[in-house]
Amino acid sequence: MITIFDPLRNFTAVSVVFRLVLAFLCGTVIGLERSYHNKPAGFRTHTLVCLAACIASLTGLYLYLVAELPTDMSRIGAQVITGLSFIGAGTIVVTRSNTVKGLTTAAGMWTAGIIGLCIGAGFYEGGILATLMVLFVETAMNGIRKKIHHAKDFRIAVSYYHRENLDQVIRFCKNSGLAITNLKITGSSVGDTPMYSALIALKETSDIDHVVLMKKINNMEGVISAEEL
Repeated sequence: MITIFDPLRNFTAVSVVFRLVLAFLCGTVIGLERSYHNKPAGFRTHTLVCLAACIASLTGLYLYLVAELPTDMSRIGAQVITGLSFIGAGTIVVTRSNTVKGLTTAAGMWTAGIIGLCIGAGFYEGGILATLMVLFVETAMNGIRKKIHHAKDFRIAVSYYHRENLDQVIRFCKNSGLAITNLKITGSSVGDTPMYSALIALKETSDIDHVVLMKKINNMEGVISAEEL
């Protein structure tokens, strides 16, 4: 441990002020990075979360050390961790393309709360180091993430007459190096002839020429039409 912090580890008015100010700074620093990238939870949210967690941790210490009540100092902090999960869930959204967004912001906000608990308990080194590591993850590692190749998702709509025709399309997609992630089928009819439509969500496991893929599917027996959405 860093000895310079030792006088501030005791539960005194000075240490309480220091912990709150440090929690304020750590939460603000993390939140500013999120605000810079126009994320749903910005610096005010992160600051309040970190401050609230710090106050909760301090309250547990106060009840035990000052009020001398027979209580568990960590109980309030444990409830904070649970509550942060619900707050973080509010930043997570699923787009129309079934893409999940907001996970990093939610995780960062949850971490900011834990940092607040850490600082409130007097573990300053851990709180400061964790703040620096969060900033590294959200900035430096973001550049690394962009360089990682991700399999592309796309959807195709296929109209056909018989189930065997759809089985043929699915088999062809799998043999072409595509993974089927979702499938929705609807039925209709043209006169007395039944007709079906399938919305197929696909994920590339290798480079695929979409034009050639759709041309081959359209030329299959029993396929009325096929198009990429």
